Amino acid sequence: MTIEQIYTGCLAQGAYYIESDGEAIVIDPLREVEPYLERAKKSGAKIKYVLETHFHADFVSGHLDLSKKTGATIVYGPLANPAFEAHIATDGEILKVGKIEIKVLHTPGHTMESTCYLLFDEKGKEKALFSGDTLFIGDVGRPDLAQKAASMTQEQLAETLYDSLRYKVMPLSDDIIVYPAHGAGSACGKNMSKETFDTLGHQKATNYALRADMTQAEFVKEVTTGLMPPPAYFPMNVALNKKGYDSIDEVIKRGNHALSPREFEVAANETGALVLDTRDPQNFAHGFIPNAINICIDGGFAPWVGSLIPDVKQELLIVAEDGREAEVVTRLARVGYDYCIGFLNGGMEAWTKAGMETDTIRSIEPAELADIMERQPSAYVLDVRKKSEFDSEHIVQAENGPLDNINDVMASVPRHQPVYVHCAGGYRSMIFASILRARGFDNLIDIKGGFKEIQETGRFQLTAYVCPSTLL
Repeated sequence: MTIEQIYTGCLAQGAYYIESDGEAIVIDPLREVEPYLERAKKSGAKIKYVLETHFHADFVSGHLDLSKKTGATIVYGPLANPAFEAHIATDGEILKVGKIEIKVLHTPGHTMESTCYLLFDEKGKEKALFSGDTLFIGDVGRPDLAQKAASMTQEQLAETLYDSLRYKVMPLSDDIIVYPAHGAGSACGKNMSKETFDTLGHQKATNYALRADMTQAEFVKEVTTGLMPPPAYFPMNVALNKKGYDSIDEVIKRGNHALSPREFEVAANETGALVLDTRDPQNFAHGFIPNAINICIDGGFAPWVGSLIPDVKQELLIVAEDGREAEVVTRLARVGYDYCIGFLNGGMEAWTKAGMETDTIRSIEPAELADIMERQPSAYVLDVRKKSEFDSEHIVQAENGPLDNINDVMASVPRHQPVYVHCAGGYRSMIFASILRARGFDNLIDIKGGFKEIQETGRFQLTAYVCPSTLL
């Protein structure tokens, strides 16, 4: 028997490939399915099942393409109602794969169809639990995402999750390995560990939500405290996973369309497409296409796209580093943004050589900001980190305007004085500055290196550090 965790850092997502005696299953696959096909081909195995733990909100699963290309049966737990052919398993049902067995454990609470899969090895011993978004390492799935679909409050869903954990998960053997669908950085939980698997026994001892003496009321309070609104794209991804979507092969073909600078300009003017520049923030600052927004490919790219571009059907024109265009299109497709209509052939170098108009954003070192604040104590400093980060520690004079809430924050940003923008490391501040620049703000100045380098200067008055209770 083989168990392989295929972890994707930018989504903090874990998919799983399990093989026994020539048969394989894939759990919660990403949308690009070639890695799973290649893995099965390598060992001559046939993919028999594609197991889905629930209708994912934060990414588009590869279940449909993988099933079409292999003939594998798509499996969901009880209460799922997909618009395509799938096997809706019953609670406790056993699926046989080679010489191993998978037991279906219906564990509603995160969503009502949420299901864990318990693996028994060739000797019939409980070996691993693929827990989806029911149980994470250090946390549990947030219970507020499925309120509308379930016609339940987040408190009622939390009560349901409590029962699922207490009566389905916690009675299992302490030595089984828990393999969750996500790790630290995912918005599907509020404070996950950076570890991507653990024993159930260790989780019982360390995970706040699995305390043996915890009452249901205590669980509900702790699990729902500190929740922030989920990213706007989550419901759209749920719909795609539930109803279906274009093959990723078609999406990639459509997006990998090279455009000359003149063709790119015409497309931008005539289609209403958004120009998405995926280069390094500082490279972007030094020269970019007017009205482009910057979300760097090297970072939390797909989740930020999903949070800040409200419509997954928005047409996109891509500026990327040479050779990374296909990667950008693929990573956009992971979160349902299927309408890339082309990329700038030759990148910004070609654009500049063609004599096309460019724009810039001023970016300064923290030491220069310190000099400015010594001369002008009332200088407007805007910290665009999450509220939990800001509350933990910040520049005393700074205002907090989380990038997540940019549309609300924008109303309070002054237009007639310099606004010094920083985040934790320089990634989010450039996103923020680029969006407001495209909306007519020409007074935003980015702080290189963000709060990390601000701290290192030792020249700023900071609030006392408080350990954050949530990472949302």
